[in-house]
Amino acid sequence: MAIVFPETFNMATYFLDHNIAAGRADKVCLYYRDEMYTYRDIVRASNRVGNALRALGVEMEDRVLMVLPDCPEFVASWFGIAKIGAVITMVNTILPPSDYEYYLNYTRAKVAIVHESAIERVHAVADRSKYLKEILVVGEGPGSYPSYDRLIDQMSDELEVAETSRDDVAIWLFTSGSTGFPKAAVHLHHDLPYNTECYAKQVLRIQESDLTMAVPKLFFGYATGTNLLFPFAVGGATAIFPERSTPERLFDMIEKYRPTVLTSVPTMINAMVQAPDASRRDVSSLRVCISAGEALPVELYHRWKEMFGVEILDGIGSAETFHIYISNRLDDVKPGSLGKVVPGYQAKIVDPEGRQVPPGQIGTLWIKGDSAAIGYWQAHEKSKQVFHGDWVNTGDQFRQDEEGYFYYCGRADDMLKVGGIWVSPVEIENCLLQHEAVKECAVVGYRDEQGLVKPKAFVVLKEAVVASHALEQELKEFVKTTIAPYKYPRRIEFIDQLPKNERGKVDRKKLKEMA
Repeated sequence: MAIVFPETFNMATYFLDHNIAAGRADKVCLYYRDEMYTYRDIVRASNRVGNALRALGVEMEDRVLMVLPDCPEFVASWFGIAKIGAVITMVNTILPPSDYEYYLNYTRAKVAIVHESAIERVHAVADRSKYLKEILVVGEGPGSYPSYDRLIDQMSDELEVAETSRDDVAIWLFTSGSTGFPKAAVHLHHDLPYNTECYAKQVLRIQESDLTMAVPKLFFGYATGTNLLFPFAVGGATAIFPERSTPERLFDMIEKYRPTVLTSVPTMINAMVQAPDASRRDVSSLRVCISAGEALPVELYHRWKEMFGVEILDGIGSAETFHIYISNRLDDVKPGSLGKVVPGYQAKIVDPEGRQVPPGQIGTLWIKGDSAAIGYWQAHEKSKQVFHGDWVNTGDQFRQDEEGYFYYCGRADDMLKVGGIWVSPVEIENCLLQHEAVKECAVVGYRDEQGLVKPKAFVVLKEAVVASHALEQELKEFVKTTIAPYKYPRRIEFIDQLPKNERGKVDRKKLKEMA
């Protein structure tokens, strides 16, 4: 199945403007608080943003930095930047000033569009960027920065879309930065539409009647796809909110907007299942929940299905490929696995010498598909390690069973070599989560007195369960008898909560320091 886009191609036309030609101008596509926006509203707003950026001197290939929460201005800015052939870069609104200084200089953004909630921290370092010409403030801001609203209101709502090529740079997606500051995977105009054709349309079966909602925020590529681009590509709709996701807020939002597709992460799936009033909340509008970001434990999959009756499609993607390339299917879910390769992608699991390993053996996952980035910005050596012709070396450790299902075993640097045998921390975690006392857990390696690597588990207990030496021994025995004696955690530390990063994933780097 060859997917070919025209030589002259702009992803904003593919995702947004085609809805006008398809007769959906008056269809509501965006719900925000008690406001509703039609496709015509978003097209006009994005055209105004594009005209405003051009008036500020932004040209094709210039980077624009978005520091915005989930709001209508985020959506209009995203498409406005794309339409004029500039390059979208987007970051979290809760970062410290030093991070914004890094991003302003790394992206060399000519203009930043910044929300009032972050403007003081961006303003504090703005004069340390020699490339930044202007900051547009959404809301109230200090000094002489122009107001986003006032400038946009002065602009025409008609715009000539830049004649971009399908192979022009369109967007940078930042890696999660497990080592040092995040690097940007550089993506072209055809990359995001390619994954939409393969994953969103064929696996997720996204359709015009769908309304999406997400736990992660839109600046994170996972949510950009599932909660903005995928529904817009088929004339669907999305509901967004700027506040942090909590079980209570999500239940309220689901009951209010009645979404059909929920984008989530295992941490929040667990929190929703354990919410005191979970069984009384109405999530009947959902036809599917998507999980990614970290492995979904089998036990948690079954608890969610039992509680809510909604299918979970666990999958894996990355900034380097934009979105999900291996996933379970609506009619083919194997709990504990990440499913099979998405149509339009190829996968192989290889040993350190690059040879494909047989089923059941752990190796490094390599992925091939036309949504892959062209490389990392200003990181030539790292690009050579990761991008090999058509293939991307994910650095993730996987195994595949005889039926073709893929199982995540951890990052290469998370794997533990215990007694000369590779052990997956994810396997130990999944085992511990089956114990009735365990609410959450994470496993990392530590070096014992002899300098040998051993597994250590950090365990969060369920309410009313008391930590004790006896329970620690019980959990060790449980792992020994459930999976294998050599895989049991030699140490167990009970903690109140696991450290998490801004994307809701367990912060293994922090845990390794604690171990």
